[in-house]
Amino acid sequence: MWQARHIQSRLQALYPQLEVSILGMTTTGDQILNSPLAKIGGKGLFVKELEQALEEGRADIAVHSMKDVPMTLPPGFMLAATGEREDPRDAFVSNQHPNLEALPEGSVVGTSSLRRECQLRARFPHLKIEALRGNVQTRLRKLDEGQFAAIILAAAGLKRLELGHRITALIEPEQSLPAVGQGALGIECREGRDDLVTLLAPLHHAESAACVMAERAMSRALQGSCQVPLGGFAQIVDGELRLRGFVASIDGQRMIRDEMRGKPADAERLGAEMGQRLIALGADKILAELAM
Repeated sequence: MWQARHIQSRLQALYPQLEVSILGMTTTGDQILNSPLAKIGGKGLFVKELEQALEEGRADIAVHSMKDVPMTLPPGFMLAATGEREDPRDAFVSNQHPNLEALPEGSVVGTSSLRRECQLRARFPHLKIEALRGNVQTRLRKLDEGQFAAIILAAAGLKRLELGHRITALIEPEQSLPAVGQGALGIECREGRDDLVTLLAPLHHAESAACVMAERAMSRALQGSCQVPLGGFAQIVDGELRLRGFVASIDGQRMIRDEMRGKPADAERLGAEMGQRLIALGADKILAELAM
């Protein structure tokens, strides 16, 4: 709802004569909170109902966290704009400990992400990782009730909800490579709606879009989903796009990493090539085992 209201206010500021209303919806991903996403159908559960509203003409646009958008959109849909990225990093949240390194052996850490889980297991095999679902406030409540010594959340979500004060420490990409698209908002519409693409053009952030495009192309080449522990993160520094990616086993024992650099204009090609390079390095073996 924050994301929808944010885009609503941006559009109304740009076009004062335009009426922008919000069609509130609860998705399957919001409703099923007692199972990990990987077991109930993946990230598409957060967008399916919204796409149905677009298809039926009940809504013109849908606003998504890009990390929740499947790597391939259904026929007839398109991303009309990608907003400027918020902080893409993971956040360490704890009421007792200053950072991951300070957690005692056997401490329970909550996360809903296989990507975070495998990176935690690789670096801190002495910690106990348990599934954590629910909205941000629910996850924080479970921490405050003492169910976890610490939890890992996306920094962007906490900051957008004005809960940045709950961040105990930010985890740099070198320690926890972000999810594909993390921190970026995408606006989806039906194909052929050139009027909406034109309308939304001022909200489109070309640099963020290039980074997310590279990450998504890498994930697509790896057939990435939330059932696959992978991370992908692109940055543009001094006009050059730097893309980092990894695929790992869930226990963190095996991790295939690589990095590429190139022109932002070649973002999609770079991402696809990165995916193929990871496969050549052995990611295909990990992916095959996960599919069994």
